[in-house]
Amino acid sequence: MADPVFFNVNGPFSLKELAEIAGGQLSDGADGDAMYSNVAPLGEAASTDISFLDNKRYIESYCTSAAGACIVDPSLASKAPDGMDLVLMDDPYRGYAKVARAFYPLAPLEENISDKSSIDGTADIGDGCRIDPGVSIGAGARIGEACWIGANTVIGAGVSIGSNCRIGPSVTLDFTQIGSQVIIHTGVRIGQDGFGFAMGPQGHLKVPQLGRVIIEDDVEIGANSTIDRGTGPDTFIGAGTKIDNLVQIGHNVRLGRGCVVVAQVGISGSTRVGDFAAMGGQVGIAGHLEIGAGAQIAAQSGVMRNIDPGQKIGGSPSQPFREWMRGIAAIEKLSKKKGS
Repeated sequence: MADPVFFNVNGPFSLKELAEIAGGQLSDGADGDAMYSNVAPLGEAASTDISFLDNKRYIESYCTSAAGACIVDPSLASKAPDGMDLVLMDDPYRGYAKVARAFYPLAPLEENISDKSSIDGTADIGDGCRIDPGVSIGAGARIGEACWIGANTVIGAGVSIGSNCRIGPSVTLDFTQIGSQVIIHTGVRIGQDGFGFAMGPQGHLKVPQLGRVIIEDDVEIGANSTIDRGTGPDTFIGAGTKIDNLVQIGHNVRLGRGCVVVAQVGISGSTRVGDFAAMGGQVGIAGHLEIGAGAQIAAQSGVMRNIDPGQKIGGSPSQPFREWMRGIAAIEKLSKKKGS
């Protein structure tokens, strides 16, 4: 349950309203006028809460839940406990996300520029912004309307940020252009030097990093992630891409639209990733590769060759997913035979 110390709940909402918000349909006999005051997990929900079931691992909790209502796939409607009303839809988790956002919208932005911030006189700050204490904004920087810049964040000279962005505390942005509706969490570093050296026995000569980082609209970047600026070409993050915490993206990398990059992934320089590719936690990708659109890479994979569009791979070194799983099964079989 959300702690009221940290989260303010909206509502209540009628079940009919919640079904409309989720984009689902009420089950037969459901009381659309019943009021609900909160969202809650299946195992903790009370009669005034709405919950959801997306993963069949939790079917037992669903069957015994005290939730007054649940968002669920129609195929599981018959397993609901007596008295539970249902919102039926093919994607319950997306429905839950919409309902939870209705109960817990983003904290409202209160316009204020702290007198403890440092803003260069040539910077352009849009209307309705909140600039917290300790923020430093360099010469010629541009901040769009209704942005929230968290405490102690540093925005370098010439950086541009679109409208309705939320930049967390202690972030540093240099050599960067950011679109609108972008969320950047605490401790992110964007636009620092890429790791570029002309290496040799006489020493490793630093190569100037002369590109930028371009981030399109509706991107989210998790805490303590880093995105290097390009060597000459720009590093590019496509619209709608979601990047988890502790991710490293090297110089000249291009991520397409709608990519998902989970925690501790490392993408080496000049690799290109197609639209809607997904990478599990701790994936490592070598440089100068082509990852096709819609590719899926299992957690902890080591990628050293190109991946075709839509291909699923896993392992280190990575290989097609089914081959990887057959290899694991064969090793387990051999191990059991040896043990016997």
